[in-house]
Amino acid sequence: MKKVDMIVKAPHFYTMEGDGVGYKNDVAMVVDGGKIVDFLKNDTVDQEYSAEEIIDMKEHAIFPGFVDGHMHTACNVMRGLAQDTNNWMMFGLQPFDNVATDEAKDAGSELAIIEAIKAGTTTIGDYEFEMNNVCKFIDRAGARGNITQNIRAAKRKVYKPGELYEFDDEQGEMALKRNIELFDRWHNKSGGRIKILFGPQGADFVSPEMLLKIQKVVKERNTKIHMHVQQGDRETYQIVKRYDKRPAEFLKDLGYLDDSLIAVHLTDCTDEETRIIAASGAAMIVNPASIGIIDGIVCPSIVFQQSGGKVGLGSDQAPGNNCHNIIHEMKNVCLFNKIKYGNPEVMPAWRALRMATIEGAQAIGLGDITGSLEIGKQADFIAINLSYPSMQPVYTYPMRNIVPNLVYSARGWEVDLSVVDGKIIMKNQKLINIDENQSLENVKKYPEIIGRNAAKEFFEIDGTNAKFMREGKL
Repeated sequence: MKKVDMIVKAPHFYTMEGDGVGYKNDVAMVVDGGKIVDFLKNDTVDQEYSAEEIIDMKEHAIFPGFVDGHMHTACNVMRGLAQDTNNWMMFGLQPFDNVATDEAKDAGSELAIIEAIKAGTTTIGDYEFEMNNVCKFIDRAGARGNITQNIRAAKRKVYKPGELYEFDDEQGEMALKRNIELFDRWHNKSGGRIKILFGPQGADFVSPEMLLKIQKVVKERNTKIHMHVQQGDRETYQIVKRYDKRPAEFLKDLGYLDDSLIAVHLTDCTDEETRIIAASGAAMIVNPASIGIIDGIVCPSIVFQQSGGKVGLGSDQAPGNNCHNIIHEMKNVCLFNKIKYGNPEVMPAWRALRMATIEGAQAIGLGDITGSLEIGKQADFIAINLSYPSMQPVYTYPMRNIVPNLVYSARGWEVDLSVVDGKIIMKNQKLINIDENQSLENVKKYPEIIGRNAAKEFFEIDGTNAKFMREGKL
């Protein structure tokens, strides 16, 4: 009999093997050394293996942990401050972002990461300007981190519509230097759980020379570029005015479209531009709720998939989306595309689940590590409690309704257990390695300070939400 670390028993496993959801029933998953080493029938596993820990989930379905491909967790300290407004970045977020300190943003990040883990996310795809403390927190939490540090040369201020950004090349060089330092400090650390990517904020926020310098650094280090691409008509306007090309054409001519690029949003891409990016080998992260709220647009993820590209899901940021919950994103990517195409068969629940797991992992370069429950992969998995009202009743014949219920009905609290690298990081909706109450109390001291310091610019801009405040609608 072989001695192993963990045996997981449950009536339903969704492994994501093959082209579907890889359903297995009445089996046990064997975990050792942080990896999945075997699947056996429940009634035979105990004859071949003994385990330090047996997890018997009689009322649960086991899934790969969710992959959130694109987050701005630092913005969580400004949750709910920039919805329902045009020119979201400059007139909605910027007055608050201009006065939020790194300390306040770190507090926001902790809150966002806790929220994401409690809703089943095991891979955190974060993206911001100062990421060292985020790496520390993810390391302590036990999650997997795919971390990008933002590189921006455009001066940080509120730009009026039609105003071209002012570049500060020294600012861009310093940002690249910090990204390299973060890579050297954290890449492949924490037993390989943390990876560092490079993050030009967008083609409109840095010069072509800086974009190429970043690409060279990335290829030398065998990592990825994680970048907003054609993020709305604002970016298109900036690129057309500077280079007389739309962003997709500009990036193609620059030699930027290849398998080292994770392209986020594609909000303003035509279908043809989307096909060009997908054919290049680049991947896409779609953030349905965020872009739906910010721009009222459904991004072209289906066209990207039809062109052979891999698409993952992201929750983006809480001033736009309001939450970091991939179940929320699965539902929205289904609903929005059904409405966009006027076809209820477009984007079925099982496809959204693949985007949240194996296809998301492939999109961000981690498909050989996580995203599916296969022998040899890291043991990143979650257990969904099927006895919750939102998951009941359970049908297994003539069709199984577990995946549709997860995508269209679940809220996140159905996640009872989260495991990364074979180690439990959340159980019974409580993080094992983190004092959640401490993080929740810490973030409470910042709204008054940020609000007071942002008020003058907020009311001078006089955007939609300033009007709502005056009219007593908020």
